[in-house]
Parts: sequence; C-alpha cells; structure tokens
Amino acid sequence: MTQLVISDVSKRYGAIAALDRVSLAVEAGRRVAIVGPSGSGKTTLLRVIAGFEAPDAGTVVLDGQVLADGPAIAPAHRRRIGYVAQDGALFPHLDVAGNVGFGIPRNEPDRAARLRELMELVELDPAMLERRPHELSGGQQQRVALARALARKPALMLLDEPFSALDTGLRESVRQAVARVLAKAGITTILVTHDQGEALSFADQLAVMREGRLVQTGRPAELYWRPADVETALFLGNAVLFEAEIAEGSVSCGLGEFEAETGGRRGAGTIMLRPEQFLLSPVGPGHEAFIENVAFRGAQCTVTLRTNHGGGGIRFTAQVSSMDRPQIGQTVFVSVKGEPFLLPGSR
Repeated sequence: MTQLVISDVSKRYGAIAALDRVSLAVEAGRRVAIVGPSGSGKTTLLRVIAGFEAPDAGTVVLDGQVLADGPAIAPAHRRRIGYVAQDGALFPHLDVAGNVGFGIPRNEPDRAARLRELMELVELDPAMLERRPHELSGGQQQRVALARALARKPALMLLDEPFSALDTGLRESVRQAVARVLAKAGITTILVTHDQGEALSFADQLAVMREGRLVQTGRPAELYWRPADVETALFLGNAVLFEAEIAEGSVSCGLGEFEAETGGRRGAGTIMLRPEQFLLSPVGPGHEAFIENVAFRGAQCTVTLRTNHGGGGIRFTAQVSSMDRPQIGQTVFVSVKGEPFLLPGSR
C-alpha cells in the first residue's frame, strides 16, 4: 500500500530552484534513502515533508491526509511524523526520561512502563533513564533521540543525516541498530544522507537527487548496477568508463569484446564497469596490463593498471582483496566478471 505520495513539488529560494517538480511514492513499511551531493535539494524535500517548509507548488499526502497543497500546509505538530536531526537535538537540561517522555502526557497511565519499553526498543538499558545527555556516547544520544521520536507513535519517520557526526565504526553499528528498531516497529522511514554507502546499506528503496530534481529511484542494487546516467554512476560508487563500439548483443572496448544488453543500439557508446568486476591473474585469461600503483585500504586494495604499457594504452582501476594484491611493476591479465552496462543516452 502506498503511504506517502509526493506529487510535482517545487520550491524556490529567490532565483534558486531547490526542488523542481519532484514526485515520489513510498510504500508502507519501506526504508527509503534520499541521496545526492550538497545543494541537490534532499534536505529541502525532507523539510517539506516534515512541515518545516511550505512548497511553492505540488502536494504531499500521507495516509490519505493532505499535508501540503502548494503553500497551504498542515502544521508540523499535526502530521504524525517523527524527526531525528543530525545531532539528535536532545534537551540538555532534561534527563533521558525527560527527553524520551517529552511527547507523552504526564498523566498517561503506565507512563513509566512506556519509557522502559521505548528504551528496550532502541536497545538501551532502562537504567540510563536517569542520565543526562552529556553522560551518553554519541551513538546512545542518537538512540535516545529515536526513542523520543517513536514515543509519539509516528506514521512516518524522517532521519536527517543522523549518523554523520559519529565515528566510522560507531556509525555502522548505530545504523544497523536503528534499521532493526524501525523494521521491528514497522514504521515507514525516509533517510537523507550524502553518504552513498550508508544509503545503499540502509534502504530498500533509493532516490537520487541532483540540482533539485529526482534523477532515479529504485532498489539500491538496481541503481548501483544500472544507473540512469554517468553522474549517477560516479556518485553511487567508483566506476570505470570506457568508450565502446556497440553491436547486436555485444560491446567492444580497449579490453576486448563483451556480451552486453544493447537494446538494439549500434554505433559508439559509453560502458560502465565497477572496479570489483575486474579479475587479475598472473597467467590469464584476459587482456595484458601493467600494475602502475597499489593503494592499500585495509580489507581491499585499489589497483591502478595500464594496458600496453609500452605505448599509449588505457589506464583504469580495479578493486581486489588485500590478500590477493599484486605488486607494482607486475604484468597481469585482466578479465571481467559479469557484463558491462551500456549507459543510457550514449550513442
């Protein structure tokens, strides 16, 4: 069932079009990540959904309730929407119980039991209810902020880059915990982030924005392997692009000829391969290449290669396990796992 429907939403700040006729449908229970570079309009879209901003045109409908119809909007506090900001925005003068219970009436029966239930839901010890925000770690503060948002039993949860201030290792664990909590609660969620890896791992639906427009939506794996254009391909991860000649069911580039879905197109085009698709072998099969550089990155290495190192050749990068890293100056044979993707619009 479609729960949130955004239709042709536009928003301008003077001469700048922050949102340009954005439309997005979100099904109940989904986790959606809106990703894009700075200035793409993703935060403005989240603020329009939350009710912090009024669109110039377009509609926002949640569970059949019209939240915005152009500048006419329902107040934010009447939208049944939870909101978690980047820094958690906890009240420093209140303890955890005061923060989590901020939206729960003081005279509500079993209020104390409800607070304990919310703490357990976000995987925190109820004993922390007596602590102040400054006595919590960054990850604990974000979970308290989530519990506070969940206390109002929202129909929709909005997360505005809630993990960006956390250390890398902590960010991963907190993100996984938040995903578990929201899945258990069955709450539809929209995450705004500029971190591509975070968006790909958190969401079951991905929306890419650029210059105020929604460029592509779909499942994360679909967008990663079949991007709508070059910009999206490069934004969602490392990509190796080759100019190629298109034939029926195949493409030819500097690494050879490969089977590919061409959609009946012929002539010149651009193909995309992800660095992890390259397989390197000291004995073949594949196309001969020379190792120019190896960058160690922990579990994996980024390898820079050049074909035909005695002449011009082509330079590209591959991603391999650190256990299999080659040596600089070594000659290897490069083969490709899977098919290259022919980018739309290339001719």
